[in-house]
Amino acid sequence: MGYRIALMGAGRIGSMHGFLLRAMQSRVESIVVCDTNTEKAELLAAQLDADVASSEQVYASGNPLGIDALILATPTSEHAAGLIAAAQAGLPTFCEKPLAMDIESAQAACQAVEAAQLPHHIGFQRRFDVGYRRARQAVRDGALGEVHRFHMLTADQFPPDDAFIPTSGGIFRDCNIHDFDIIAWVTGQPVVEVYATGVTRGREVFAAYNDPSEAAAILTLADGTIGTVHASRYNGQGYDVRLDLAGTRGSVNVGYDARVPLVVMDDGVEFPPHAPWTDFIERFQPCYERELSAFLDMLDTHGPSPCTARDALAALYVAVACDLSRQEHRPVRLEEIR
Repeated sequence: MGYRIALMGAGRIGSMHGFLLRAMQSRVESIVVCDTNTEKAELLAAQLDADVASSEQVYASGNPLGIDALILATPTSEHAAGLIAAAQAGLPTFCEKPLAMDIESAQAACQAVEAAQLPHHIGFQRRFDVGYRRARQAVRDGALGEVHRFHMLTADQFPPDDAFIPTSGGIFRDCNIHDFDIIAWVTGQPVVEVYATGVTRGREVFAAYNDPSEAAAILTLADGTIGTVHASRYNGQGYDVRLDLAGTRGSVNVGYDARVPLVVMDDGVEFPPHAPWTDFIERFQPCYERELSAFLDMLDTHGPSPCTARDALAALYVAVACDLSRQEHRPVRLEEIR
């Protein structure tokens, strides 16, 4: 017998999770789709051969729908409330990043899931990418020597719809939060200081909500390692996510695969050979599959989470620090935020 999974959110990322779950038929017996837009929920449910329910039914006392676990793929502003409701209902939960829009809500959600002592996972899918995992192992094996510097990039080929910007939390929370999580995970060193900037070029919606369409930050880690992180909503060449990590003995690079959106101008170079990535789902779909499988493993064993709410809270602290740094044009220490 497989699990009965409730899928909260029938948008782009929720639909992706739904189709991945449907492909895991040996482990997922049935799916229940829930969305405030009933038409979207019914359309996705029809495609998945799934049931439809309201959030009240999913979170109801006594679990009348027989739900084994919940996938939260709602807008960011609803993540914290969803995690708290799931904890109160006794539902193990997979929640898309970020943990919340603000620190107070994130802390409340973190406390709720920890108090419930239920399996939970926050969706930072790069932890399941082969390249990032190998980079992490190289650091732990000492192959780089003492790590001294890094460079990270997350760049969308095209900006999201205007309607997404007011609910996204801003480029540092929505986009670079993946970088903030993965650099701490790869190096084993938390971020202790940031210095960030950004500009609102392109469509008017970015200026209207003071949300940079281009952003950059200098990060300092606890051991003194320094590095840069860049983000863009207008990387016309393609979807680009990379990490360069260098130390006293060597360096490693992640994201330079056959579809990296580069145009190399040097003589005798024919790299990359294939068409560029176009978006994050195309680039990271194998990672999304692996992390959903890992979540199901947690349901089987009640083992440790690959990415806890506490991990996600740490990444949110960095994002909030970057927003404050940009606003006040100064370095911000993380203890100010915590």
